[in-house]
Amino acid sequence: MDPMGTASEPTTGPVLLLGGRSEIGVAVARRLVAAGARHVVLAARRADDLDDEAGALLDAGAVAVDRVEFDADDLGSHADVLARVEHRHGLPGTTLVAFGVLGDQAAAESDPAAAVAVVHTDYVAQVHVLTLLARRYREAGRGRIVVFSSVAGARVRRANYVYGSAKAGLDGFASGLADALAGSGVRLLLVRPGFVVGRMTRGMSPAPLSSTPDTVADAVVEALARDRETVWVPRALGPVAALMQVVPRALWRRLPR
Repeated sequence: MDPMGTASEPTTGPVLLLGGRSEIGVAVARRLVAAGARHVVLAARRADDLDDEAGALLDAGAVAVDRVEFDADDLGSHADVLARVEHRHGLPGTTLVAFGVLGDQAAAESDPAAAVAVVHTDYVAQVHVLTLLARRYREAGRGRIVVFSSVAGARVRRANYVYGSAKAGLDGFASGLADALAGSGVRLLLVRPGFVVGRMTRGMSPAPLSSTPDTVADAVVEALARDRETVWVPRALGPVAALMQVVPRALWRRLPR
């Protein structure tokens, strides 16, 4: 068996979920547990308040669910958090980088601090932790990283350009990192979902080709099993994103979302 396993086989080491409250992240972890993973580490702020997430994973068959305090915006703490996880539980076989914020576009257009806060969480913090993960996994010669981009980064729209620009940066960084990891024994899966109906988008009208956390999780696990490098969710978004690139800018800027 491949030492890193596949989505249908137990991975070597626990599943680490950075963003332990992420609906998508928990849904993916549940499926990895159902496929054979036995240990999950949830990393989030207020880690003691993750009973629902831990319970869902235990119900799915996890033997152990541990928690670690993790503030994605505190870059100086990232290395210590990852080292603590590895010291206590071993090197994670799969790390899901699932933290992020949608932010308030209206506030970000007038308040530089609000704009920077979104970019810091959705891009800068991700670049920082991904670089640490990639370095450690390279040393080990194994490991899987799952990164969540968005169709919002495929072509940034006026309606959510702050969030979209952060996702565009993350998408480019993760794509380049995946290329840099080629041949190292480390795999990176870049996930590009469309509008996801869930806690983060509550109160918003679903966009065309919307999905749910469970739909995204199913696609992620299938992509891991197939050793894919990228996955659009739903799959039809891939061709749509290609068409987005050729829409005239005068028309593009008038799109509501």
